Amino acid sequence: MENFDQIFTLLAEHEGIGLNTDIFETGLLNIIALVGILVYTGRDFLGSLLEERKSTIVKGVQDAEDRLNEAQKRLSEAEKQLSQANIVISEIKNETISTKKMLLESDSFVAKKDLKIRFDRALATFRSKERQIFVEIKEQIISVVLNKTVVRAKEAFGPKERATALINDTINKLEGDLL
Repeated sequence: MENFDQIFTLLAEHEGIGLNTDIFETGLLNIIALVGILVYTGRDFLGSLLEERKSTIVKGVQDAEDRLNEAQKRLSEAEKQLSQANIVISEIKNETISTKKMLLESDSFVAKKDLKIRFDRALATFRSKERQIFVEIKEQIISVVLNKTVVRAKEAFGPKERATALINDTINKLEGDLL
């Protein structure tokens, strides 16, 4: 803070800031000579530093381009793999659908076969019952006809023995045919 105060004090004593035009007093020639020497001697050093920096930057850019190309190659390979995976997925879906259809058709065939067997059994049972009922009805009709015939024969022939023998022979013949 003292130096700062001293600067203002010096300015106030010397009547402000002015331009010194004396070249030797200002050291302008010294500064120009120093810059010239620095440029002449530092050109190789500074040139090599700049050249090294330039090659580092060029190498960095080239590496970045190589990484970009590599990334683009990997991206295209990944896209190819994705399209192949999509094709495989669609094939799997198609195979799954066809397998489901085959399973459904197989189940349908088994169900139809089972239903046919059950229907055939029911039909056989129905026909068996039908024959049994037919035989029973036939026997009842024969029995009723025989009873009526016996009653009519008794009425028509009365107590005669020959009529009785004829009726008994007829009944025996009819019974043999029924059995």
